[in-house]
Amino acid sequence: MRALIQRISNATVEVEATIVGQSGPGLLVLLGVGQGDTMAEAQLLAEKTAHLRIFSDEAGRFDRSLLNVGGSALVVSQFTLYADVRRGRRPSFSAAAAPTDAAPLVDAYAAALRNYGIPVELGVFGATMRVALVNEGPVTIMLDSDTWRQTRHG
Repeated sequence: MRALIQRISNATVEVEATIVGQSGPGLLVLLGVGQGDTMAEAQLLAEKTAHLRIFSDEAGRFDRSLLNVGGSALVVSQFTLYADVRRGRRPSFSAAAAPTDAAPLVDAYAAALRNYGIPVELGVFGATMRVALVNEGPVTIMLDSDTWRQTRHG
């Protein structure tokens, strides 16, 4: 799984000109699910997201997590995080999980964040969405469970 995490003042996601989710202050998480990703990875990624210290303390250091600051999260499914552009000019998305496999993992990730007490809103899986955000910092972090798998097993 891949999560592009952005620290935000606020963010909204619209489908057909209707706001379906909003958050802030907190995080906007663009979440991609790859082939072979598991529920365990969704849980681990949510744990990492909840505890990631990317909010500043009084001294300006990254020392506070989403839990520490009482922030919320907007989670938007994003299969394009698995784009492969090594060949040609048109991206391939063959490494992305099929929608029937990905949707439950997106829901599991959101549920795991909620289990930490984090207010979570979601985009609409598979829909064409408009995402608007005010990036705070800016702070943008990429988490990739594939690299954790390689570290543990390779």
